[in-house]
Amino acid sequence: MPPAVKRHADLSKTITYLIIHLAVGFGVAYLFTGSVAIAGGIALVEPMVNAVVFFIHEKVWRRALKSPMPQ
Repeated sequence: MPPAVKRHADLSKTITYLIIHLAVGFGVAYLFTGSVAIAGGIALVEPMVNAVVFFIHEKVWRRALKSPMPQ
């Protein structure tokens, strides 16, 4: 697959996954709260918080893999 086509496919996949993620987050939050406004806020804030947590998670794992394993 040519690099430009692969980039387009990767970007398309990322965008469609984002849409699914936001829709699921909104749906679950709406079922729990019954509020469109609260569900919308949760659906928008949760991915941002998740991105920060993922970054921290990766840093912790990288550090753990560099340290010697106890015997």
